Amino acid sequence: MLVNDRLLRALHRKPVDKTPVWMMRQAGRYLPEYQALRQSAGDFITLCQNPEFVTEITLQPVRRFELDAAIIFSDILVIPDAMGLGLDFIAGEGPYFQRPLHREHDIQGLRALVDLEDRLHYVMEGIHLTTTALEERIPLIGFAGAPWTLACYMLEGRGGGNFLKARMLLAEKPALMQHLLAVLAESVAAFLYQQWRSGASVLMLFDSWAGLLPGWAMDMCCIDPIKVIVSELRRRTFPEPVPIIVFCKGAGQHCTELMRTGCDALGLDWTTSLGWAKEQTQQRVALQGNLDPAVLLLDDIPAIHAQVDRVLADYGAGPGHIFNLGHGIMPTTPVSNVQCVVDRVHEQSSAFHTGQEKHGCGTNTAIDF
Repeated sequence: MLVNDRLLRALHRKPVDKTPVWMMRQAGRYLPEYQALRQSAGDFITLCQNPEFVTEITLQPVRRFELDAAIIFSDILVIPDAMGLGLDFIAGEGPYFQRPLHREHDIQGLRALVDLEDRLHYVMEGIHLTTTALEERIPLIGFAGAPWTLACYMLEGRGGGNFLKARMLLAEKPALMQHLLAVLAESVAAFLYQQWRSGASVLMLFDSWAGLLPGWAMDMCCIDPIKVIVSELRRRTFPEPVPIIVFCKGAGQHCTELMRTGCDALGLDWTTSLGWAKEQTQQRVALQGNLDPAVLLLDDIPAIHAQVDRVLADYGAGPGHIFNLGHGIMPTTPVSNVQCVVDRVHEQSSAFHTGQEKHGCGTNTAIDF
């Protein structure tokens, strides 16, 4: 039994005393203690592959802020790396693969990742160490990249740009793309299942490049692969299926179709109104979002407060809202602004839950480890 179960209650659209809040990329680059640890470790991959570092970085924002969830420190590209593509990072440029999928033969020969315990043991060990340290105070979120987004990086070989190689393959050889997505869906489902077994109490899928898909390919490349993953997780985590959040950046207009994946919550970026999505989905899923991360760069506390209040009012009264950003925290974000947002959500959101049952929501204080 979690001390603070606001996130879990919101995911199941149950009453809460306050809107739960956590932030994408809350563990990482904007924190001075993270920068110090990264400097001592030497590089990003070393951080990701060391379970003790993973645990420390995951806990850093939880120590500072009254967050309602922790999210494991990792990267969405660990699956392609474990498949042999050779992940590396260039300072100032981001990720790249030493052996991207440039030939049809490479794609045809790709097989689902089955030896997770061997190749991705560091993720599972990090989750186990983190859940032990959290002592059931708040939930821990595990995550993975969705198949389409992983395919974009694997085909392009690096981040940035418009992932033309993936889009060209989709248009020219859709059956080959379907094979790649099927292999990735099976691998992602297995990866997320192992994260749940290791202690994660919520799972999240990031389809960061769903907004690049043409309308005719949305089902094939985004919705159907995610549906396969969710269905497999429902089957394997029965009888109490793990809550699942699906975030498809740039695809908020497809929220009603995305419900078909069977997820518990949809993440929305700042281009989609929470109120509109709430009406479209008829409150059959929880909604997560969606403050523009640029707001956290403002040197104007009243303006930040106003934007937080705008997001809360957009969703309105009732359960099922998880406050978050519309994308990850930017590296230059002042730490004090993160504190400002978290405090404002907890101070102002109770008015939207007046009259609801408040039992089971627990307390919410920054954790001292």
